[in-house]
Amino acid sequence: MKIKMSGINKSFGGNPVLQNAGFELDDGEIHALMGENGAGKSTLMKILTGVYTKDAGEIYVDGNEVCYKNPQEAEKAGIVFIHQELNVLFDMTVEENMFLGKEIVNRFGVCDKAAMRKEVKRILDVLGVDIKPGENMDMLSIGQQQMIEIAKALMVDAKVIIMDEPTAALTQKETEVLFKVVRSLKEKGVSIVYISHRMEEIFELCDRITILRDGQYIGTRQISETDMTEVVKMMIGREIGERYPERDVKVGDIVFEVKDLNCPGVFKDINFNVHAGEVLGVAGLMGAGRTEIMQSIFGNMPNVSGHIYIEGKEVHNKTPEHAMRNGIGFITEDRKTEGLMLEESIMKNIAITNLGSISKNGVLNRKAENEMVKKGIEDLKIRCTGPEHSCNELSGGNQQKVVFAKWIFTNPKVLILDEPTRGVDIGAKKEIYSIINDLAAQGVAIIMVSSELPEILGMSDRVMVINEGKIGGFIGKEEANQENVMILATGGQNNGK
Repeated sequence: MKIKMSGINKSFGGNPVLQNAGFELDDGEIHALMGENGAGKSTLMKILTGVYTKDAGEIYVDGNEVCYKNPQEAEKAGIVFIHQELNVLFDMTVEENMFLGKEIVNRFGVCDKAAMRKEVKRILDVLGVDIKPGENMDMLSIGQQQMIEIAKALMVDAKVIIMDEPTAALTQKETEVLFKVVRSLKEKGVSIVYISHRMEEIFELCDRITILRDGQYIGTRQISETDMTEVVKMMIGREIGERYPERDVKVGDIVFEVKDLNCPGVFKDINFNVHAGEVLGVAGLMGAGRTEIMQSIFGNMPNVSGHIYIEGKEVHNKTPEHAMRNGIGFITEDRKTEGLMLEESIMKNIAITNLGSISKNGVLNRKAENEMVKKGIEDLKIRCTGPEHSCNELSGGNQQKVVFAKWIFTNPKVLILDEPTRGVDIGAKKEIYSIINDLAAQGVAIIMVSSELPEILGMSDRVMVINEGKIGGFIGKEEANQENVMILATGGQNNGK
């Protein structure tokens, strides 16, 4: 299926989001669509699939002008959109989710559960994932839920599949399976539109790449005829230099220490420390227990035993409130549901975490609130119209900066970062890395969990690797490389310290 979009305009409330945007897709190709957050990538694809109506422009599919009224109409034509936000019903089973609105019925009009289960199993086998059709969705990991979304697309005789950040929550093994499936679909003549911020994936998987910037079409390149430097310059309109800013931070004394931390069935015998000004990277495969360890430190896990020390004094974090009072901040991996109140303003999001410092006897000091929020916007370069800007109207990178601002003003001694740049474009990533370096320079002890190995290697002073709920080992900056990390993450040993 060939698609051509040209001269596409779209505005929301007088705000132009797309201006003369375009995109072309050929038969059986994997075509990357890239741009910073807010560049208009998802909006352009939503116009193609009938989620939004274009204000101007033309869309041709196999030479015929089209204008799909809704996603169902686009799906019937063979175009399926797998959205970044998972479209699942958590209280239903895998097979119920996959066949919702597409149930197989027998001649009496009754759902044929055996036939549906057989089809679900067949598709999951194709994907190479071990998920039971009768299992409830809320029992699956985020990565497994993402694989079910991909499986749903494979149920349709799709000629074009649009994937929006499909590997954001997948393990390395799941990503390898996905790539295998994508390449197999390409061989069968299916075209893939691949939206991702992960540059390494684009160059490994895709045939061509189209760049949008500020809602406008910038250009299309053959992957074999371009490189990361050119792509970044097209995306942000300038050279970005080194992807990870240089760090010149003096590491001080031990600020934070964990001894004999255990949680039955989740992790055991966790012992580590972090120095003032140090960035301790935490690596490991998805499901290894990295996030659970961090949640337990923050008082957000039951049945945890062990000892936590801050500046040599033992603290007891029975709840997140206790952890905050003890000087620990936590930037969650899921900013949309746990990190922010998306419908509220930047002002409310930053203020609610810092009420103690901007109120007295229960009375809010509006002047102090305004000064704090304005300082956060300026210091972190949050692109917005002002303190009252709603967070759901910000790009992913700017939303993440608001989350950082919330915690920076609590003046934490220890800051836990769980996937701090997930779903953030390359320009905003470097800005976030600079914020992390600034905090380290102020003496904050930073623990950074990340599934992106280049990020771990580029930002950490030391790497702690988790394997199946245990510490696989520590690697110093000089010995830290992808091979050494993966050896420890998969249960091997090396000589890194």
